[in-house]
Amino acid sequence: MKVIGVIPARYGSSRFPGKPLAMILNKPMIQHVYERVSESKLLDQVIVATDHEDIKKVVEDFGGQVVMTRTDHETGSDRIAEVTAKVEGDFFVNIQGDEPLIHHDIIDALVKEAKESPNAVVTAKTKIKDLQDVNNPNVVKVITDHTDRAIYFSRSAIPYNRSNVSFSYYKHLGIYGYPKEVLNKFVQLPQSSLEEAEMLEQLRLLENGYTVKVVETSYNAVGVDTPEDIEKVESILGGK
Repeated sequence: MKVIGVIPARYGSSRFPGKPLAMILNKPMIQHVYERVSESKLLDQVIVATDHEDIKKVVEDFGGQVVMTRTDHETGSDRIAEVTAKVEGDFFVNIQGDEPLIHHDIIDALVKEAKESPNAVVTAKTKIKDLQDVNNPNVVKVITDHTDRAIYFSRSAIPYNRSNVSFSYYKHLGIYGYPKEVLNKFVQLPQSSLEEAEMLEQLRLLENGYTVKVVETSYNAVGVDTPEDIEKVESILGGK
């Protein structure tokens, strides 16, 4: 199985245009992500998928591999599907380009699961420690069965704990691994009703009968959504 790590890096952003090029401790954010992803022991290749020449040049300047993609993709999954036509591989891992603190362990955990479940989509979850996140619609929750297959993803608190029993809630992390064939079929499917309601594309997979395996990790994503988040990331990295 040839495994390709793909980092979508779109230039346009309503809240933070040019975000992949934002400087964090004297390096562009996309370089931080690329270098951390490249520490993976199980990825055969790491590629940045972008729609902008400036990002392409920056990646090439620090020695990274980059593939140009169309500007009209609606999701990272659509962008990675285009990459599958240009790069040889069996399994493609979609790694968020705005998480400069990503750790290679979570990537390797997904790849290990993929090798055990070669026909499944693989993603990740982490236990929610701040109870305020349970009812925060911006924090996506996931529930799984006893074989670690996803039952449902939601912006609501799932399950609703009517009986007040002791229960752990899990946050879904936005990292996905797709078998090439599954990815290319998935992006051709129309939006599903649950997906439209929750605005979560992974529900399209469940509604169409695909198996989504979920690995648990202690890693908790720290993304950069606005310029103000740069200072937070730099503090974590020890720059301040």
